[in-house]
Amino acid sequence: MSTGEKAQIARWVENDLSFQTPGIERTPNVCGGSACIVRTRIPVWLLVEAKLSGASEAQLLLSFPTLRAEDLTNAWAYYRGNKAEIDAEIFENESV
Repeated sequence: MSTGEKAQIARWVENDLSFQTPGIERTPNVCGGSACIVRTRIPVWLLVEAKLSGASEAQLLLSFPTLRAEDLTNAWAYYRGNKAEIDAEIFENESV
């Protein structure tokens, strides 16, 4: 196997292990570095907290007009893959 092929495999493994979710981005110094919906400053933890508190997807879409249904799907997928991170952010923001 060539060095280039090994490097490609390493990139695939890194992407797989990091559970990159389309439509979600983390930008240093934006929303405290929390995972947010692309094109917005809406953190995933905020949407998850609202859903866990009983908000429906329809209510979330009405409350955040810039969101699309696809954004919520991406947020739920990110939460499934990064539950501990999001739960910790919810806890941190509840105690403020």
